[in-house]
Amino acid sequence: MAPEVSLTKPAEAESASVPRHIAIIMDGNGRWARSRGLPRLLGHRAGTNNIRPIVEACADYGVEALTIYAFSTENWRRPADEVMGLMRLLSEVIQRETAELRRNGVKLLHLGTMEGVPEHLARAINNAVEVTRDNSRITLNVAFNYGGRAEILDAVRQLLRAGVYPEAVDEELFSRYLYTAGQPDPDLIIRTAGEMRLSNFLLWQSAYAEYYSTPTYWPDFNREELALALAAYAQRERRFGKIRPG
Repeated sequence: MAPEVSLTKPAEAESASVPRHIAIIMDGNGRWARSRGLPRLLGHRAGTNNIRPIVEACADYGVEALTIYAFSTENWRRPADEVMGLMRLLSEVIQRETAELRRNGVKLLHLGTMEGVPEHLARAINNAVEVTRDNSRITLNVAFNYGGRAEILDAVRQLLRAGVYPEAVDEELFSRYLYTAGQPDPDLIIRTAGEMRLSNFLLWQSAYAEYYSTPTYWPDFNREELALALAAYAQRERRFGKIRPG
């Protein structure tokens, strides 16, 4: 069992030890359900119910932005009944949680496209984004119907449509055309369920992110697990391609 750790930001902690932006690949819902003899959809329900406490924990710790990988462009290849069940579940959760997000100062943003998304879910997402637009305690980016390669291609297409000269394109300008425009790149990427790959997630933005993998399935990833990830991050020396002086 993980040690009990307070997630109140320590007064003595240096600001550099707290990530400005955390991204989480929420993996293991199906395996969590299977290990309990439950249908996969109940695993996804348990996973969605775990989002609010982790958002609150990140906000308590002073994290500015949290990005969660909710549904990738590749997830459409799953069995149709599972995909439709996920769409209904996500719509239900967003409608249920929007008022709470607003009260708690959470600003919700959608990363991805609405292509192929059921109308009822698209409406719920757009409403949640609008209702929470003025909040500033923490930004919650929901990567839904999202793919990192598709995001980069979308940015290139926007640049071409805008008539930007090739010589004018640098990293700063390119970043303005990404879904995360105006936000810091993730400092820490957490993946649950023991996997060790990015799975087409924030490919551009994660260039210098620290990576943390835990065998814990997402529905069981709690405040104590998050504290362990943050403690591991605080021990990393981020050089961004440089070498240590001396």
